[in-house]
Amino acid sequence: MNNDYARTEIIATARQFNKSGLSFGRSGNISTRTPDGFLITPSGIGYNEMTIESINEMDLDGTVIAGKLKPSSEWYLHRAIYVARNDINAIVHVHSPYATGIACTRKPIPAFHYMVTLLGGDTIPCADYASFGTEELAANAVAALKSNMACLLANHGQVAVGENIAVAFRYAGEVENLAHQYCISLLAGGPVLLDSEEMKLNIEKFRTYGKQ
Repeated sequence: MNNDYARTEIIATARQFNKSGLSFGRSGNISTRTPDGFLITPSGIGYNEMTIESINEMDLDGTVIAGKLKPSSEWYLHRAIYVARNDINAIVHVHSPYATGIACTRKPIPAFHYMVTLLGGDTIPCADYASFGTEELAANAVAALKSNMACLLANHGQVAVGENIAVAFRYAGEVENLAHQYCISLLAGGPVLLDSEEMKLNIEKFRTYGKQ
């Protein structure tokens, strides 16, 4: 993919954060893999202020190889996931309200709905707490994700990954929607959880779901 096209796609997606309710203000960040490393949003720049020159390219050693602005404070998180997951080409990290609320309990989203398995597992796990922008947080997220497509970050937010930016953004939306539904079910007296066999069945179904 042409890097300028990818930069444009990053900016367009970041500008959907506030409109979609997945993040507010300047919180959240996006990256996409390149042959030399990854492109990532800058630190502390409003989404409407970003231009293609605002998007940094970093190599997998953590060196900025293109761009003049300071990269997102969560670049450790993005780099660690790309190093650990060859199947991942894009990452979306947001502080969406319901997912973040659950993350502050330091508990996963359990098997309350079959759509949980869309993200690759029978729960949406919660990574152990670490300060933002640290290598410890990055390692905790990689450990929680395993082969899943999303996880919560304790007392922080959520991270979703995918084969491209559009998929990662869609998964972040799915996590927030499920988190919202889970909160409603708790208010209604608590959900009846699906058993492991049913969740395994749905994981298998989603391997081919939507593929024509």
